[in-house]
Amino acid sequence: MTKSGDDGQWIPAMQQAGGPVYLAIADALEADILSGGLATGTRLPPQRHLAERLGIDFTTVSRAYSEAKRRGLVDGRVGLGTFVRAQSSVDAKPPRESGEVDMSMNLPPEFDDAGLTAHMWASMSALGAQGCQRLLMRYQEPGGTAQDRETGAQWLSPRLGQIPIDRLLVCAGAQGALLAVASSLAAPGDTICTEALTYPGFRSLAAHAGIKLAGVTMDDEGIDPDSFDEACEKHAPKALYCTPTLHNPTTATMPLKRREALIAVARKRRVPIIEDDAYGALAVDAPPPLAGLAPDIVYYVGGLAKCLSPALRVAYLVAPDARTASKLAGALRATASTASPLTSALASRWILDGTATSVLHAIRAETAARQAIASGILPPGLTKTNLSAYHLWLPLAEPWGRGEFASRLRTKGISVVASDAFALSSPPEAVRLGLGAASSREELARSLQIAADLLLQQPAMSLMVV
Repeated sequence: MTKSGDDGQWIPAMQQAGGPVYLAIADALEADILSGGLATGTRLPPQRHLAERLGIDFTTVSRAYSEAKRRGLVDGRVGLGTFVRAQSSVDAKPPRESGEVDMSMNLPPEFDDAGLTAHMWASMSALGAQGCQRLLMRYQEPGGTAQDRETGAQWLSPRLGQIPIDRLLVCAGAQGALLAVASSLAAPGDTICTEALTYPGFRSLAAHAGIKLAGVTMDDEGIDPDSFDEACEKHAPKALYCTPTLHNPTTATMPLKRREALIAVARKRRVPIIEDDAYGALAVDAPPPLAGLAPDIVYYVGGLAKCLSPALRVAYLVAPDARTASKLAGALRATASTASPLTSALASRWILDGTATSVLHAIRAETAARQAIASGILPPGLTKTNLSAYHLWLPLAEPWGRGEFASRLRTKGISVVASDAFALSSPPEAVRLGLGAASSREELARSLQIAADLLLQQPAMSLMVV
């Protein structure tokens, strides 16, 4: 970590080791640059000054600065001093000339903030620096440690208010949480209601568990409460699964009155609700979650993959009461077992030190920028989306059909998802386009332009066969 002298200048925090001192100084400098402790353009102390502060000879510091320059960490400017050089991202990808991109994946967009990225990596290093062997060498109880559950409750509090930690469980990703809830509420052969267009992961989960799904009619505001009431009468479902905020794939967000009406039907029919709030943290103006309006009948799942990082396979499951949470811990033990202690600890660290909030804001900002790009390229009024969502729902008009449109894009190296992946009955003519998988805004713009140009063509004219 960076240390500062009385004059505010950098002093390396060197680890005790048997290697050359000049390499220890260069290593400390590199670590502080990558962690964000030393910003681009920072002027390093003069070599003689640093040698005096460290009590070493001038030539050792000179060799250290030369090594740092060899690594591309610093630049020396005659008469001005030595300055931290701008660092290129370690995972930077060269732009693709063709504009090809996999728009079938619904991923958070990569943001252009090298300092924040370095800080995220530094947080991981900091976990190791704590030297806690128990984190590496012990199992944890299903549902997570008390500290991780408390931190999860803190993360969810802007949406759900204060949550007793005996109602909250830390799970191995949202899919693990959904599996635990669905299998505890429904047995093989039972029915769960869901939106007519629903998350493919839940469809797979239900098929694996032998649970039937009954689609409920939707409109631009999400599930139609009257249709849900009719489905309850017809199917006697064990639960309703839904995504009220930034629905996947349509991006519909239920307004407050619709949420209240849906809850009223669920109470009347005594049907519990499984709320998948995968995108809830991204929406700055969404109504309260269903779990905030009716905590006694809602099983709430808030994952971190869509709002922070897909690499964080951590989700927070909030049960209606402590007794139910205890039963769900048993379901977790039998299915996904525990969340990884390492990723749980990292998630907690990011939440507590503010990294999670910074990443969330960065994703929101990049999402807004990509939405603006899409709005400027795609025909106006054609897509359904939300400015907080990093995916689009594209209904297709004749003569285009979903299969042919997706196929033509695939010949140009662009993958999208046809409505068949989401539909429980007759799929509409529509596709989903993910805005986050493109490695840059330029790559996204090229890919969207290809899609926009294709929409203006006749299907028969878009493929030349010789």
